[in-house]
Amino acid sequence: MSDENDNALNLDIPDHLEYSEEHVWVDTSVSPALVGITEFAEKKLGELVFVDLPEEGTRVEAGDEVLELESAKAVEPLVCPVAGTIRYVNHDVADDPTIVNNDPYGEGWLFKIELDDDEPELLDAEGYAKIAQ
Repeated sequence: MSDENDNALNLDIPDHLEYSEEHVWVDTSVSPALVGITEFAEKKLGELVFVDLPEEGTRVEAGDEVLELESAKAVEPLVCPVAGTIRYVNHDVADDPTIVNNDPYGEGWLFKIELDDDEPELLDAEGYAKIAQ
């Protein structure tokens, strides 16, 4: 992470990912694209106790609520920032939601989606850092 992406909370905001204003990251460098929540969202929610993953094969539009994340603090929907078809879900996260807390940008990915649009309208790391405060 470059110095220009540092922020008040000293969050990890990987440069190679794209972000939504709802604190969801998308890795479009792989196909199908990976989707997960940012470190900001993970810290806001606290320790996760349940993740209600979508069904593989589900067709979603950008803006759809595709799953719920439950912690001791809150139950929050995940708003999908891209349109496409969910191809894989991370069953390890369903079995142990704390994987998301421990590694939100790695093993804590939530699902893989075949994108409808090759260039979804998302924020780069620098743009996301400005709202993740």
